[in-house]
Amino acid sequence: MTFAPVIALNDGYSIPQIGLGTWPLDDDQAAAAVVRAVEAGYRHIDTAVKYGNERGVGNGIKACGADRGELFITTKLDGEFQGNDRAVEGLEGSLQRLGLDYVDLLLIHWPLPGRDQFISTWKTFERLQAEGKVRSIGVSNFKPAHLERLMAETDVVPAVNQVQLTPAVTRVAAREFHAKHGIATESYSPLGGSGAGILGAPVLGRLAEKHGRTPGQVVLRWHIQNGLVTIPKTANPDRMRENLDVFDFVLDPQDLAELAILDEGPGAGNDSDVTGH
Repeated sequence: MTFAPVIALNDGYSIPQIGLGTWPLDDDQAAAAVVRAVEAGYRHIDTAVKYGNERGVGNGIKACGADRGELFITTKLDGEFQGNDRAVEGLEGSLQRLGLDYVDLLLIHWPLPGRDQFISTWKTFERLQAEGKVRSIGVSNFKPAHLERLMAETDVVPAVNQVQLTPAVTRVAAREFHAKHGIATESYSPLGGSGAGILGAPVLGRLAEKHGRTPGQVVLRWHIQNGLVTIPKTANPDRMRENLDVFDFVLDPQDLAELAILDEGPGAGNDSDVTGH
């Protein structure tokens, strides 16, 4: 069994560097996936209200046999729970569905700057953290400009910003901003997402052959060497083990230089000024 190393967060807690993403699994699929993942060595599980599978994740947590203290559970509140202390209701619902007394990480799913409610939402998150309902608080899909405003108008610096990030969508400026302010960068859709085609890139084929690995393992190793937390989604137990088996090889500087050709530039990926839910 392989366990992912942990990364220290700015609030004194730590997060396993590889976790299980659960979008778009339904409740039954998520429950089975959590059990298989824990058996494979995963201790970090990521879900969200919007995924509609928190109850399934909770059932998997109950069935997996691991002590609660061994697990790192993340959920996210979407726009339905922004503003007017609605995050209190949102977290209570999540905890009920998950069957937990607290979550390890609670994220604002999208900034939705047009609504102008993420500041008040974050202040509610701060209170929920102080009450012990959540250990760490963070955000998802926030740009540096959103984070600058958040930090200027509130008291707690986010522990994590979870963003779409791959060798093709590198978000270098955001990662540099996070590092400067002690915010961990977490990658979702780390393998490119469905239909993205990144795993079929010739450079990944060459590097996979060189290291005796799969293209997916090469990409996940890229995330690890960049100091990122990452949450690949799979319900396949063999793929789960494969995704964790990336800690005994290293991409050399030439490998990393070759992978840089996949970078589609600063405009790649979703734009959270104009999208979100």
